[in-house]
Amino acid sequence: MAQPDSKKIFFENLSGAGKAIAVLTSGGDAQGMNAAVRAVVRMGLYVGAKVYFIHEGYQGMVDGGENIKEASWESVSSMLQVGGTVIGSARCKEFRSHEGRLKAAHNLVQHGITNLCVIGGDGSLTGANLFREEWSGLLGELVEQGSIEADAVQKYSALHIVGMVGSIDNDFCGTDMTIGTDSALHRIIEVVDAIMTTAQSHQRTFVLEVMGRHCGYLALVSALACGADWVLIPEMPPEDGWEDKMCQKLSANRAGMKRLNIIIVAEGAIDHNNKPITTEYIKNLVVKCLGFDTRVTILGHVQRGGTPSAFDRILASRMGVEAVLALLETTANTPACVVSLCGNQSVRLPLMECVQMTQEVQKAMDEKRFEEAVKLRGRSFENNLKTYKLLAHRKLESELPTSNFNVAVLNVGAPAAGMNAAVRSAVRVGISEGHKMFAVSDGFEGFYKGQIKEIKWADVGGWTGQGGSLLGTKRTLPAKHVDKIAEQMRAHNINALLIVGGFEAFLSLLELLTARGKYDEFCVPMVMVPATVSNNVPGSDLSIGADTALNAITTTCDRIKQSASGTKRRVFIIETMGGYCGYLASVGGLAAGADAAYIYEEPFDIRDLQANVEHLTEKMKGSIQRGLVLRNENCNENYTTDFIYQLYSEEGKGVFDSRKNVLGHMQQGGAPSPFDRNFGTKISAKAMQWVTKKLVETFRQDEGRVFANTEDSCCLLGMRRRALVFQPVVQLKDQTDFVHRIPKEQWWLKLRPLMKILAKYKTSYDVSDSGQLEHVVRNRPKESDASVAM
Repeated sequence: MAQPDSKKIFFENLSGAGKAIAVLTSGGDAQGMNAAVRAVVRMGLYVGAKVYFIHEGYQGMVDGGENIKEASWESVSSMLQVGGTVIGSARCKEFRSHEGRLKAAHNLVQHGITNLCVIGGDGSLTGANLFREEWSGLLGELVEQGSIEADAVQKYSALHIVGMVGSIDNDFCGTDMTIGTDSALHRIIEVVDAIMTTAQSHQRTFVLEVMGRHCGYLALVSALACGADWVLIPEMPPEDGWEDKMCQKLSANRAGMKRLNIIIVAEGAIDHNNKPITTEYIKNLVVKCLGFDTRVTILGHVQRGGTPSAFDRILASRMGVEAVLALLETTANTPACVVSLCGNQSVRLPLMECVQMTQEVQKAMDEKRFEEAVKLRGRSFENNLKTYKLLAHRKLESELPTSNFNVAVLNVGAPAAGMNAAVRSAVRVGISEGHKMFAVSDGFEGFYKGQIKEIKWADVGGWTGQGGSLLGTKRTLPAKHVDKIAEQMRAHNINALLIVGGFEAFLSLLELLTARGKYDEFCVPMVMVPATVSNNVPGSDLSIGADTALNAITTTCDRIKQSASGTKRRVFIIETMGGYCGYLASVGGLAAGADAAYIYEEPFDIRDLQANVEHLTEKMKGSIQRGLVLRNENCNENYTTDFIYQLYSEEGKGVFDSRKNVLGHMQQGGAPSPFDRNFGTKISAKAMQWVTKKLVETFRQDEGRVFANTEDSCCLLGMRRRALVFQPVVQLKDQTDFVHRIPKEQWWLKLRPLMKILAKYKTSYDVSDSGQLEHVVRNRPKESDASVAM
């Protein structure tokens, strides 16, 4: 494909020949660090640079010797799915001294290294920036000592540094998510889900302590994702008298037939006097005031361990490639930067701007300026906190606004994990806004049959962690039964619709929009929240349920690959869902370390298949023992999974054998991932607030009814690059391939070359969309509170 922009064909224009890049992990470890190391090594080698591991972080840089080793392509094989960091990490006091940094500079010069990729927290990155600033002075000292030749000062005149933030706490300003945070949330939610079953059996209260000495992100998001009764975080200490309020809330929940209580505490939780709030204090308080059987669970280092989630693998892989790009484009005057994430886009930010803002948060907390601290954490954190307060704390009847509006919620299309979290959020926000909420069972099929009933606050308790669709969902479209649906709308006086679903939900809105010409009942605000594992809804880069499906694919691929360890060389052909949309195959392939992924959007023929077989054969003759090939279920009607399996089996004879797996509906099942729970909760809350606004705008006082018949009163709320955006569905028609049920343009196709590069294919890489150096913005655009990435 011709790409006239000179910045597009990366391999030809940004060569790393003659450059040496070193990668190190420093400070606390985080799941996903290995994926970042792998991406840096392979991208560095791809562009022709020499790449080095620095083992044991800054300690290894100071000690030198065997700690600095040249990396090869094979040396990062099979590390994508491993937690922690295989090149080691250590906290190094010596590097904090001038003498230590002098030793480190000497060791780097000996290897010709002037490009550093540092994966760590703010302390590690601050140290790297200081090292960079001192670099020329350190080289001068080394020349004076006779440790290096005088010409080395000119040859290695500048040290270039790019940082990636690896921290489970997500405490670094400037990025929506740090490497390791999503995996830590997975560990927490796995424990919370398990504890909930035993707590329910015995009617117990559990107090859980999660990590976060200075940042409450893990506590806050896990509370949001599991519907905890109470959460305590360092950024927002509870007001005086909080103990009584908490006990009243726990007691009220028990009175409402809830058999358990969950309280989540960040390890750095404090009160307004900066006095620590401990789990033991809370336990004793609940026992003394309420007499509830109460237990404490401290999760500790479990949160740091285990396999990285699909999100963290993709994030780390994208950041690793972006880091190499940034190093190749840097000049002596370019400030040290961190590669970061905003929405689902890579960005580059000046390292010290991010560090300074991160330090400002702590300063604000120390000076008891807590509201400012929350704002400094960023819109994502602030929005999480607002959403939690909205959903967890029920207002008294006397405090509720009286809107007299009836809003119906329904699921349409195939089930997707996270749908229930979205429905719970919509119901509770709707009730908080003063509406009467109605639940429709079994989508539009249930709608025309009259399966509509009022749903109350307590009815959706415990829904966040449930997979599938508790309301029931069907693929039935409304057009055939539009008269009966209009009748039910009239009978229940429905003033607005909120639909949670996939491509069928999008088609349904278009049909209801058309029906407005004949039925006034559909002249009401209507909004859709995308929820489908296929991620094929136009107008949104992401759908609820897709992350859970990706994790199912990634975990299964890990197990399948492991099944061949210690046996002869083997290639696995794996079929994924998605209809004609190749999102799961492509992004799942990137997360699982696939060698190829066949999709409908990127046509292929027998020559491509043959080239893939030959490529794998070549790799298998070396030290690589396992291959992974993903195939989207509808990528090609003739090149079926069986055909590809038989082709690989025949052509690989004597080198490798093949196995095939069809993953099927396991991709739709299971408990929703923390990402899908959080995304579903927040996007649905935003949709409900839009409904309220539209109801007020379109209410005709003289007629005493809602009348909305403009295009912008029938919208889809989607994630677009960096923002959550409401888009009239009629405007999305031109962006849609209705025959194949996919958007005409899909952002994730730009990730496919990454998978190919990391699998050792020579390919062109479009860098026109890569991160450009920006500045840290204290208040981003209002919608960019999506806190999502992929």
